Amino acid sequence: MAWTDAARIRRFTALAMVVLGISTYFAQQLSSADPADAETAILVSKMIPKYHLNRQEINDDVSKTLIDRFIKDLDPLKLYFLESDIEHFQKHRTTLDDEIKAGNVEFAYEVFNTYKERLARQMEVANQWVEKEHDFSINEEIETDEDKLTWAKTTDELDDRWRRRVKYELLQFKLADEESKEDGDDEESETLDPKERLHKRYRNSLLATTQYDMVDQLERYLTALATVFDPHSSYMSPQSWEDFEIQMRLSLDGIGAALQADDGYTVVASIVPGGAASDDGRLKVKDKIIGVGQEEGEIVDIFEMKLSDVVRMIRGPRGTVVRLQVKSNDDGKIRIIELTRKKIELKESEVKGEIINTEDRLGRPGRVGVISIPSFYRDFAGASGGVANFKSASADVKRVLSVFAREQVDVVIIDLRNNGGGSLTEAIEISGHFIDRGPVVQVKEPSGYIRVLEDEDSGVSYAGPLVVMCNRLSASASEIFAGVIKDYHRGLIIGDTTTHGKGTVQNLMDVAPQRPFRLTRPDDRGKLKLTIQQFYRVKGDSTQNRGVRSDIVLPSLIDHWDLGEAFLDNALPFDKIRSANYVEERSVNPALISALAQNSQVRVKSDEDFQRVERSIARYIEKKNRTNLSLNEDKVREERAADRAASKADKEAEEEEEVEVDEDEKPIFPDNYYNNEALNIALDYVAALRGNLTVLN
Repeated sequence: MAWTDAARIRRFTALAMVVLGISTYFAQQLSSADPADAETAILVSKMIPKYHLNRQEINDDVSKTLIDRFIKDLDPLKLYFLESDIEHFQKHRTTLDDEIKAGNVEFAYEVFNTYKERLARQMEVANQWVEKEHDFSINEEIETDEDKLTWAKTTDELDDRWRRRVKYELLQFKLADEESKEDGDDEESETLDPKERLHKRYRNSLLATTQYDMVDQLERYLTALATVFDPHSSYMSPQSWEDFEIQMRLSLDGIGAALQADDGYTVVASIVPGGAASDDGRLKVKDKIIGVGQEEGEIVDIFEMKLSDVVRMIRGPRGTVVRLQVKSNDDGKIRIIELTRKKIELKESEVKGEIINTEDRLGRPGRVGVISIPSFYRDFAGASGGVANFKSASADVKRVLSVFAREQVDVVIIDLRNNGGGSLTEAIEISGHFIDRGPVVQVKEPSGYIRVLEDEDSGVSYAGPLVVMCNRLSASASEIFAGVIKDYHRGLIIGDTTTHGKGTVQNLMDVAPQRPFRLTRPDDRGKLKLTIQQFYRVKGDSTQNRGVRSDIVLPSLIDHWDLGEAFLDNALPFDKIRSANYVEERSVNPALISALAQNSQVRVKSDEDFQRVERSIARYIEKKNRTNLSLNEDKVREERAADRAASKADKEAEEEEEVEVDEDEKPIFPDNYYNNEALNIALDYVAALRGNLTVLN
């Protein structure tokens, strides 16, 4: 269906009016909130103080933090609520604790429906600003730091805030399009002009908000309550739990296509190799799915349906048929595609390994085995149900190590970059592949009791030189593993200055009455993911807030971002307990680390790619605290020109190094300057252990 700009704006305005009407309707229904929601709130309010690590009661202080947290979660940049709204909400500042305990969650729906009304109005205003002429010659600025902004006192003040925001976006689009054309890459600008891009963005924002149902709203509110206690506790609705479970077991039954919402349509973002859609071959990336039917049932129109609901319609038991009404991106024709659902393995998130011949890549002889661990996944249901060969990161790592043993690699690199964690059991079992029997992690219970979790299997899967790569996004279970390797002196840690700093353990609990005997199955009220333990390295340090520091730091831009536990609201503090009884190995020592770090620094300083990163870091730090951005075209153009001049040579150098690789054949450890330095460090490590390391000057 094609829309003119005018038609889209009229339709957008009509949708905004519908939202206002819906919000008013829901506001009238607040006094008769769903009894199931009330029961869920009561259960959550009882479970948090009972099971959370801190054993803190839900009281007035929690209420004060909750109200601030929930409002900030909805409107962090102060673009929708008015000061009068905030003052009205503050009437509940010290009563939310009592309300939740009584099962009263009307505040959540009241705030959210006010938010819907304000957003609908501001999207309408924003679209009007898009169509107006703006003077880009005057000197004015837009503030981007949420902490420096105050709540708008009037709608006029809020509208002016949006005027500046729209003006800024239009200016950025305009200059970016000009630069793209100068560079000979104007494919995107030919598709949509800046005004239509903004109209589309605002339509998507409004649509996404209107699709929030009562379950979604309750989930956000109870999650805001849980995060008052720490940033990793949350409430998951039954639907969210289903998605989480799929991610942990790395499989689902469906058609094997990743979908995304775009302007009301469900669009195919990618096709999973080995899935039903891939085997069939008719469904293509960028095709629009406009209807879904089951077996011989009627096709249901899914235009503007919430993406999560569409996904659940398409998922289903393996062997069953789903019928998709698809509008082809190639020829625009609409056709029905029948697919038989099958089990889909999410292989992009599983452990992978490869052996790199460094003679070919670096000109230095050596065979390096690299294992990429994207997450510490575990099929909990399969494990508890006694399923043979259930999905497990530990089992997959062991399988790769057995290949490395046959191929006689010189050194192994474990790549944990961007690994946000996963199963504690998997972290312990994978650690056991590299150390003999002994403690892996210490866990503090809510009572204060310290429990030592050990690798109880004697022997190791790999005893040779080991390097572990981490960055600021390596968290939780990744940090347990990295901490074990560091404390046992079992191998080297290289990468960013430190890891993420998440030193807590969460447990998933059914939100259900705690009764010793149940004659009936309780209604599904979702899950509460609650921090119940804090873990400590075997030497006694918590990884909380501080993380695990690298032995050798390599320059990276991400190392300077505000990433990590220390930047999260309500994060638990660092602390320390006594060391566990363990026997250190002698694979690394301070003198060895110093020599390896010196060699690395010499290479980094002479490597143009790393120096390019250093220049990018310097530019980033210079801009980091500049939150007042100019809306004067000449000034912005001058700033962008300076940035382009500074980075042009860097970009050209990067493009010269890029090699086109088929998506399905991407290497596990790509040939680039950063990975190659890790290989060099690994080879230096092997040389040092053999007594023939040459120290560079």
